[in-house]
Amino acid sequence: MKTKFFFFLLLCCSVITFAQKTITGKVKNSEGDAVPSASVTIEEKGKDAIIAYAITNSKGEYKVTFTSADSSVDLKIKAFNHKPVTQSVQNTTQNLDFTLSAEATEIEEIQLKTRLITKRGDTISYDIQSFDTKNDRTLADVLKRMPGIEVNKDGSILYQGQPLSKFYVNGKDLMEGGYGVVNNALPKDAVQKVEVLENHQPVKILQDKVPSDQAAINIKLKKQVTMTGRGEVGVGISDPAIWNVKLTPMFFGQKNQWVVNYKTNNTGETVENEGNMFAMGNRWEGRRSNASQNSWLAVERASVPNLPEKRYLMNNIHFLSANLLTTPFKNKEWELKANASYVNNAVERESYEETFFKKENFTEVSVRDNNLYTNKAKGELIFTKNAKQGFFKNVTSFNQFWNEDRAAISLQNSLDNALNKDSRQSLSSPTSSFQNSLSTIIPLKSKMLNVMSYISYQDDNQLLRVAPGNYVFYPEEISGSGNIPVVQNLFGDFATVTQDFGMKTLEANHSATMGFTKKFWTFTPEIGFNYTSNNLDSEILELANSASSQRREEFTNDLRFSRAVPYAGLGVNYKSEAWTVGIQLPVNYNMIRAEDAARMVDKSFNRTTFEPSGFVQYSFASFWKAAVSGNWNYNFAAIDDLYAGILMSRPTSFSAMNPANPLSETESKRVGSRLEYRNPLNNLFFNVNYSLSQTDRNLIADVNRGFGLGIISYIEQDNRTVTNSQSAEIGKYFPKFKSNLSLSFRNSASTSDNARGGQIFENKNSTQNLTFKLNNAYFSWMTLDYNFTTGWGKNRSSIGDSETDSFNHNLALTLYPVENHSVTLNWDQLNYSSGAQNFINGFYDLTYQYAWTAKKVDFELKWLNIANKKVFERVFDDAFTYSFEQIRIRPSQVMVAVKFNFK
Repeated sequence: MKTKFFFFLLLCCSVITFAQKTITGKVKNSEGDAVPSASVTIEEKGKDAIIAYAITNSKGEYKVTFTSADSSVDLKIKAFNHKPVTQSVQNTTQNLDFTLSAEATEIEEIQLKTRLITKRGDTISYDIQSFDTKNDRTLADVLKRMPGIEVNKDGSILYQGQPLSKFYVNGKDLMEGGYGVVNNALPKDAVQKVEVLENHQPVKILQDKVPSDQAAINIKLKKQVTMTGRGEVGVGISDPAIWNVKLTPMFFGQKNQWVVNYKTNNTGETVENEGNMFAMGNRWEGRRSNASQNSWLAVERASVPNLPEKRYLMNNIHFLSANLLTTPFKNKEWELKANASYVNNAVERESYEETFFKKENFTEVSVRDNNLYTNKAKGELIFTKNAKQGFFKNVTSFNQFWNEDRAAISLQNSLDNALNKDSRQSLSSPTSSFQNSLSTIIPLKSKMLNVMSYISYQDDNQLLRVAPGNYVFYPEEISGSGNIPVVQNLFGDFATVTQDFGMKTLEANHSATMGFTKKFWTFTPEIGFNYTSNNLDSEILELANSASSQRREEFTNDLRFSRAVPYAGLGVNYKSEAWTVGIQLPVNYNMIRAEDAARMVDKSFNRTTFEPSGFVQYSFASFWKAAVSGNWNYNFAAIDDLYAGILMSRPTSFSAMNPANPLSETESKRVGSRLEYRNPLNNLFFNVNYSLSQTDRNLIADVNRGFGLGIISYIEQDNRTVTNSQSAEIGKYFPKFKSNLSLSFRNSASTSDNARGGQIFENKNSTQNLTFKLNNAYFSWMTLDYNFTTGWGKNRSSIGDSETDSFNHNLALTLYPVENHSVTLNWDQLNYSSGAQNFINGFYDLTYQYAWTAKKVDFELKWLNIANKKVFERVFDDAFTYSFEQIRIRPSQVMVAVKFNFK
């Protein structure tokens, strides 16, 4: 397979290299003056099929690159007030100059038309008015209709299937990656066009030196100074009563920009995800990430269905955020940004599950009710200078979590009535974290010095309580009468079992890079030091404080872990008109130390690794891009591989690592290829991807589970996982029919070694997914949005086989019977089957809307879940278990709302 893959890449590169031709020249008029803005197109001989095109510059010069298998092609030149020229030319690289004779262009009727999509260099521009419909109100509504662009429910954007690196408004990065708030609330009427910046390098001093293969989006507004925003207030009838409030005023000026956002609802909309960072920039800007907790403990949770969240989420959310950008100095290259947000959310869940364990031959029935409470605050201060003469960026952020989870569990077991139990569980998990990231690039004549520093400190504290104690089953052998071993539950006599856990994490990474540029090449040697330390403490308080017994050391942890990695590397970058190359060649010296004397953990590890990564991208024939990428990296033992004290991570599951286990070593290799086509002349976009990855490990995990007991052990044996995946996506906009169509397919096959109960077996898994999307606004009285997804998969192993199939479609049909009035039918359906079991889950909504166009206000009446479906049903069937689930979802509800623009 590897040989075939690399042969395929070699063949593709050979075809591309030998087929590409370039024609250059000048276009003048009969008086010898240059003719600017003339169009130069290469077309198939005798046809109107455009292969490539170019526009002459102010000097009348043009350059057009194309690929054709024909021996000759037609070259056409058109310019205003000049006679068009068509000439048959040989399919070779050459220089051709043209002289155009004057000819008055007679205009019988003036008709102004804007091209839907235009391309200039690495910038592709979409005219937003060409894609919107009557009921579209925000930027996100229109973006989803543009070919090559996808918009997810949380407001995140994909271009050609890949996430963005930046999101600008009028060229400024106010949101610093958390652009979902703007995308979902910026009125479409304020936007002039959407610009996709391909191969975008956001650090100006590195442009044309250090290439990038990522894309960014710039939202160009109609006015340089814009006060706008979107609001919504809605109430509804349900049990309990429902509400939805959204208030997002925003201002975009040349010196200042700000966005204030407050959203609250109990209608199942996860507005808090809009505050997540979707675009991380690149490594030269420093290090940023979404803050998260180290979640070691958890209550038992009800299942969630694979439906849109609005169908099942029982929430009560308050989300407040504010983003400010200002230029504090006369030198506008400096920017100060302040971001803050607060989330308060309460979620209810309920599920019923029957599970049959095939090997053990018993059935377990569980009913789970959850109340999950999230309190989260974030503050961030960013100071930047981004100029051709230098770069500086410092990001200071603080995050605080005050989360509380509750669970009520009812458990029945077919083997023994004594195992039928009820439980009350709670988890408190406060977390504090602080990060500071600094990156600066200083020009030193023909060189550049980049200094980076990242410091992070996080303190996680978690307290899990389970009552009664006999629900927490941990078997312990005692001697009975006649020396016959008897097993008892260690926690059977306790009213409550309390697991205490705490971990402090310190991470620091400092590096210095020197950049050298020569012609198209830039070399960036780098040295750095990365250090991580973890202090993990845990104990079961009832055992630690019991008056009747001594402290049980095997149920405590006092683990000290550290990893130090000094490293050196070389970056090799090449940038020309056609080729883009970025390669990193780091050498790391890994030093790991773990110690917990009471549990006989004393391990150290030293290893030098070479971990290269990189990409090569080739642009050809105006519309095509081909790329290959790859990486080779190592991962060694982390703290969650080394704790030897028994930890109650779940009320029904204990885990501990055998201190005799060797340190884990994981070696991962990946290679991928990608082919893209973006043609604004016929509004066609498509991409094809191939990826092959291989992961080798020295340990294989084996989990033996009993009632409430799971002890993880490792078998020292080399094992491998190989994953092979292919995907293709095509999207085209048909202006004549005002339709945007896209079709995507993904296939993935993996083979892995697994262990269960001491038995090692090979597992083969394959999955396929097919997605079709249609947006149509051809008729003035109707619009149609339709998404269709189907997936199927197979799992094969020596223990057993299983197959699954799913079908999901989403339909939104809007009718406009009278001016300013609309009626929309939404239909969501998910069919799921496993083995002989089939379940159909259908949902219907109806919406009436009146648009007061003079005031830009909408009045809406909505009826959700008309069929009043109250549970979602599904089955799972694999080699080990068969399970049937019923999950509570949102009932029927009626809601009225007023939606408006702030200006």
